Amino acid sequence: MAERILMIDDDNRLAGMVSDYLGGAGFRVTVAGTGREGEALLKRETFDAVILDLMLPDADGLDLCRKLRASSDVPILMLTARGEPMDRVVGLEIGADDYLAKPFEPRELQARLRAILRRKGGGGGPKSEILRFGRLEIDKGARVVRVDGEERTITSYQFAILLVLAERAGRVLSRDALMDLLKGEKLEAFDRSVDVHISRIRAAIEDDPKKPRRILTLRGTGYVFAKDQDR
Repeated sequence: MAERILMIDDDNRLAGMVSDYLGGAGFRVTVAGTGREGEALLKRETFDAVILDLMLPDADGLDLCRKLRASSDVPILMLTARGEPMDRVVGLEIGADDYLAKPFEPRELQARLRAILRRKGGGGGPKSEILRFGRLEIDKGARVVRVDGEERTITSYQFAILLVLAERAGRVLSRDALMDLLKGEKLEAFDRSVDVHISRIRAAIEDDPKKPRRILTLRGTGYVFAKDQDR
């Protein structure tokens, strides 16, 4: 079954081009020209991912992203014409799974979309496999994280980062190595989005995110998942 994509963007020309391109790649694309229309569609129908423009005629894309993330874990790919690094950081902090600046190549959009859908783990119903580290449980099949049996909320991309680190517990991974293992697009050297995601993961699983004991930073080197913690 074709995966359903909701594109919320008031640029009719761009939306038409994206719809044609993704449609040719096997996706079913629905377009909403306003934030209100997009919200209404999401309440009535089920979508596998959302492409969300940052600047809408009736809403702020960041506010809309925050609202969507509060009620759903649907993957969100944000688009913006501004391309400011801080916009990217804020978008990721409030729950977007990826970020693409306009203008962009349709092929790159498709690649990023497939990447976040793959991280979401759509289709196939994989067998559950749980990694346990003291109080922390990482359920690979259900793509759920628990601490003391309580489910913690993180995005699909953040789950993928946590899983990559946990499966290589005790090994130091640089940002570049982490991105390679995630099989996503390499980020620019100045891009701090990995740090933002790590911060959000720590907020979800650590008792004190400012003094992490599970995901440690080695200054100038990278990150390491501490496998020997008993908490």
